[in-house]
Amino acid sequence: MGVLDNLKVIDASSVLAGPSVATFLAELGADVTKVEHPAYGDVTRSWKLPTEDKSSSVSAYFSSVNYNKEYIKLNLSAEEDHVEFMKLIDSADILIMNFKRSDYLKFQLDNSTLLSRNPRLIIGKINGYGEESDRVAYDLILQAESGFMSMNGQKDSPPTKMPVAFIDVLAAHHLKEAILLALYEREKTNKGKSVSASLYEAAISSLSNQASNYLMSGNIPQRIGSLHPNIAPYGELFGTKDGATITFAIGSDKHFEKLCRVLKLSHLPASDKFNSNQMRIANRQELQKIIEEKTIQLNSGSLLSELEVLNVPAGKVRNLKEVFEDEKAKALILEEEIEGIKTKRIRSKIFKSNGN
Repeated sequence: MGVLDNLKVIDASSVLAGPSVATFLAELGADVTKVEHPAYGDVTRSWKLPTEDKSSSVSAYFSSVNYNKEYIKLNLSAEEDHVEFMKLIDSADILIMNFKRSDYLKFQLDNSTLLSRNPRLIIGKINGYGEESDRVAYDLILQAESGFMSMNGQKDSPPTKMPVAFIDVLAAHHLKEAILLALYEREKTNKGKSVSASLYEAAISSLSNQASNYLMSGNIPQRIGSLHPNIAPYGELFGTKDGATITFAIGSDKHFEKLCRVLKLSHLPASDKFNSNQMRIANRQELQKIIEEKTIQLNSGSLLSELEVLNVPAGKVRNLKEVFEDEKAKALILEEEIEGIKTKRIRSKIFKSNGN
């Protein structure tokens, strides 16, 4: 039994952010119906790797954010289909959309029309640049315009996008929160409402410490690879004797002392160059060379195990094959057949709930 059993959700969104919100609700037990245009469907059905079946109606990308849904095809420009769609909405609890601003009026999906038909309806909308903008929004462009690409990459590399649709994922989380809060409020008022999340605002709000570094100190972040601007050693990459690449997240002097003890560098914490985090940042290149002279003589497994016992944050850089050889990662895989195709994705509901 899911916490949202018997809740009816209409997913009229496409691509990643909106569908992932509907999938999250499906994982919680909601009854989700995904509505697609009969001729075009969700565009991500066609976003296939070269190795995928060209004739299949399902892609890995589409599968990643669509799970446990009923799929129906309706053309909202056709009167009969529009009537059927509105009937679905009349009995729905939640409606998720990411249409262009002009399409909400075109298809009679404005807030006042929907809430007059179904006063308990919760309308969840994803937009690119705010509800008053009709500008087309794609994750890449948001990463470019919100500063993420300018910070991401190696020192000598061009600005680099992250290899996941990061802004879409962030906006989806914001909309999940808004919908769950609206459901909570409806329990008290018995009234629905419209909530929305903007990709642009999700991106800007997620600049977090980098935003404050600029707003308070005028620091414009430069591309420094995996390095952390405020902490060292943090993000430097080190080779090991067995050919692995490892990294450390040394967030305190205590972590640094323990790391140095394991690497037989116990003299470093007392050095004027490395006795504080600020000094380690100022001398991080020299520190990296000293540490790597030690790590290259050690096997990654034994080194990481010893650091784990001491609660020193450290890890091996893994590819996805290595990631999914881990039983903890395997436990997060959800499998389902969609239109006869065996599909897999990672669950979005990862929290645990314990109680009577």
